[in-house]
Amino acid sequence: MSEPILSLSGLTKVYAGGTKALDNVDLDIRKGEIFALLGPNGAGKTTLIGAVCGLVRPTSGTITAFGYDLARDWRKARGRIGLVPQEMATDMFETVWRAVAYSRGLFGLAPDKARIEEILRSLSLWEKKDSQIRALSGGMKRRVLIAKALAHDPELLFLDEPTAGVDVELRKGMWEQIGALRERGTTIILTTHYIEEAELMADRVGIIRGGKILMVDDKADIMKRMGTTEAVIGLSAPLAQIPAAIAEFPVTLAEDGMSLCFRGGGGEGDGSEEIATFTKALIAAGIDYRTIETRESRLEDIFVSLVGEEA
Repeated sequence: MSEPILSLSGLTKVYAGGTKALDNVDLDIRKGEIFALLGPNGAGKTTLIGAVCGLVRPTSGTITAFGYDLARDWRKARGRIGLVPQEMATDMFETVWRAVAYSRGLFGLAPDKARIEEILRSLSLWEKKDSQIRALSGGMKRRVLIAKALAHDPELLFLDEPTAGVDVELRKGMWEQIGALRERGTTIILTTHYIEEAELMADRVGIIRGGKILMVDDKADIMKRMGTTEAVIGLSAPLAQIPAAIAEFPVTLAEDGMSLCFRGGGGEGDGSEEIATFTKALIAAGIDYRTIETRESRLEDIFVSLVGEEA
């Protein structure tokens, strides 16, 4: 496996009041991937991004990006890192064009009108290039943040809640744009409250709570290992209790006795095969049923089970 593009080792941040925002975080990011960092409010997501982007000084630990130790060689790595923050931090009376061009200049790059035009067109901002940012909609302002972050062509891009506060249609458009960035070879670290974004786009998922990384794995492996299949079987006649013939299965009986709820598929098991085996056992036991409704767990279910009600 190639050297990670970003590596965090023992990263810890304790604020003056004693709050530990990051607690001994170890994390490696692979070149070219989309990595989704999920966690409830206050979990440490934004602090982690701030530490890598030079906005937060870690209490201890190391950050290595592109082979550089950021504590010693910050300037060598900073120009290769982009950030789309949650909040708009720019002159609202500035035009879109000037704001994006200025961001490019901040990194010491020569003016490149063709590149700025390409970025604005890719984000459907070209028609708004001469508009003041204050006149734009919330979704358009969010796109300006992305354009500013892309102006210096970063190889590693942080997106901190990039679709917060925008409508569903704009959110889908941004998903497409993020996918296009990945096609260009940009490595993307995404924090989001919309877990369907992670489920749709991420190659790997990390879950953080209380400043600690609870899990990091390929999305597909998480779903396979921790996912479940539920089936609700509507019975033709009520049962007073679960018969011994099916008691070995992970099944519960509804209070009215008219349905059974089967929950399986965790670990390496295949939920659909387990349900098929269970229904055969029902038939063999002479238990007649009318309906079967199945539901596969989603990443959101796994996330909530890990972080608890505070999510």
